[in-house]
Amino acid sequence: MSVVMTFGPIQMLVVSFEGSQFRGEILPVLRRLREHDIVRLVDLLVVSRDESGDIRALQQSDLSADEAQEFGAIVGALIGLGAAGDAGARAGAEAGAAAMRHGVEFDDEAVWDVAERIPAGSSAAIALLEHRWAIPLRDGILRASGTSVVDAWIHPADLVAIGLEAGWSAARAEPPP
Repeated sequence: MSVVMTFGPIQMLVVSFEGSQFRGEILPVLRRLREHDIVRLVDLLVVSRDESGDIRALQQSDLSADEAQEFGAIVGALIGLGAAGDAGARAGAEAGAAAMRHGVEFDDEAVWDVAERIPAGSSAAIALLEHRWAIPLRDGILRASGTSVVDAWIHPADLVAIGLEAGWSAARAEPPP
């Protein structure tokens, strides 16, 4: 079974915040990225717990119900393919589409699971971001019969660790050989 990827790469981003009040620094940036079709918000869950322990949750998605159902079918097909080959992909696609027929949403259990893990006076956000900018690049690679060998994010902390492992020091003007 061939799966046509109509979605771009999906990134899960989990961020914690001290405090349960947001000052609005993030939403304007996210809005600009969305307006320029750089990213699309597949799903967002923000959970805040104030100092007295009261919980507030916000959920948002850019996907229509039809797009959410398509997304569920793709995810289900890929999981099914890995678990049971072509037959599993077909069954997974059907199950994924059915699970998302009302759109993307975290259920109450997910909200409470996040809420239980954050201390009073803090917040957490879980976002699924679709990287729309990567779709033409991925499609071009496929048309050129290219195959992805490595696909990873490099975090600044990874670069620091590489430098420490390689024995760089402030006294050195050059990296080690």
